Amino acid sequence: MREGSLKLRPYLDEVGVMIGLEIHVQLNKLKTKIFCGCPLDYHDDEPNTHTCPVCLGLPGSLPVINRKSVEYSIKVGLALNCTIEEHTQFYRKNYYYPDLPKGFQITQYDYPIASNGYINIEGEDGEIRIRINRAHMEEDPGRLVHEGGSIERSKHTLIDYNRSGVALLEIVTEPDIRSPKEARRFLDKLRNILGYLDVVDTTLEGSMRVDANISLSGGSRSEVKNISSHKGAERALLFEIVRQKNLLRRGGKVVQETRHFDEARGVTVSLRTKEEAHDYRYFPEADLGPIKVADWAPGIKATLPELPDARREKLVSLYGITEDHAKSLTSEKQLADFYEEVVIKCSNYFKPDESIDYYIRDDIALLAAAWIVDVLKGELNYRNLGIEAFSVENMVQLLILIAEDKITDASGNECIRKLLDVGGTPEKIVEEEGLLKARGDIVTIAVEEVIAENPQAVEDYRSGKQEAVNFLMGQVMKKTRGRAGAKEVREMIIQRI
Repeated sequence: MREGSLKLRPYLDEVGVMIGLEIHVQLNKLKTKIFCGCPLDYHDDEPNTHTCPVCLGLPGSLPVINRKSVEYSIKVGLALNCTIEEHTQFYRKNYYYPDLPKGFQITQYDYPIASNGYINIEGEDGEIRIRINRAHMEEDPGRLVHEGGSIERSKHTLIDYNRSGVALLEIVTEPDIRSPKEARRFLDKLRNILGYLDVVDTTLEGSMRVDANISLSGGSRSEVKNISSHKGAERALLFEIVRQKNLLRRGGKVVQETRHFDEARGVTVSLRTKEEAHDYRYFPEADLGPIKVADWAPGIKATLPELPDARREKLVSLYGITEDHAKSLTSEKQLADFYEEVVIKCSNYFKPDESIDYYIRDDIALLAAAWIVDVLKGELNYRNLGIEAFSVENMVQLLILIAEDKITDASGNECIRKLLDVGGTPEKIVEEEGLLKARGDIVTIAVEEVIAENPQAVEDYRSGKQEAVNFLMGQVMKKTRGRAGAKEVREMIIQRI
């Protein structure tokens, strides 16, 4: 996008709501944790079975950096348009919490691995730029399990250290976000980019956790910790805006504090007074020296895949599809791959042939985009399925049937539903369910019956009510089970009345 068309937001402006996000991203596509050799395939295993002296913080244990975690962090930084620093360094962040067995967390402070980046998103009034202050590496703490319900009602808490020591990249934005909806769009865009980079499996529990900072009109801010979903972040921010506005309206004062979002009740509750950086007594981690990373960046940049914005522009220019379809298709790398594979296979099928009028051949990319985005994606979402639940071969077969005018749109919709619910192939379902397009006498008889059965609608059309034709068309579609062509039916009805 052109630089001039972006809306850059200062820290303080006339807008009252200011939101900044801190996103903790697990680099869980690594094989081991960040400072030890414990494997990351712990999600289906018993608690505390993927631990060692290093990630448990036992005396005398020494951390050793996972080189791949540094490479992944640089890759993310570059994809977020960040500057990769000359060198990076680890620090000890000192605080006590039950899920942190050492009494400190190994993280980064003055020398993060990446800084000064941005992501462009759709804002409330056009495309905007959300600035990224920094991205720094750290280790994940353990996981607290509150038995008996929420953190407020739990009678006791269990600790699982399987997650302790997993490589995290914390991505910190500037407070450029102005609404909960924009926050959710930013998180969706970030997850999309991470999916293209293949450094994180966002389907795993705890893979992306959000801390949201919010203030009104530059006043004291509240931080809502450990929100586990993008929808949850939007809901938590909505609640906080209302809470802070009501507090100020009553003459109260917003205090700087850390709050917890109760997903079940949709409310935030106070946990503790918000700490400042000096409360953590940062000092360099003596067991891990500085790492010169600037020299790594050029080689890693050369391996970056095509990212969502670039791919969206390519789909529009190469295939001529709409901007909206391109945005939807590139929202997931797997979906964009699926679309391009379908288009290529369909194009290979529709060879130039003077004896057959493949009128749709030149528009197969448009046809594929419309059916994948407008129909297939909706059916998948309804069933909570991903694109992997539908094969490229079945989509190609279905589009060929539609392009060759063998089935109607209604039959195509029915075919997709059957494929998802019972399996099979489009050709088999069309044959078994009798979904081939009705032609000739079948349509003629249906039209004549509908005209005879609905004299009032016929009279309404003759009196100038054009919508009467739509009613008659609907009746014909019912009789033919949606197998008649809409254009053909309309022409036949008008001709006969």
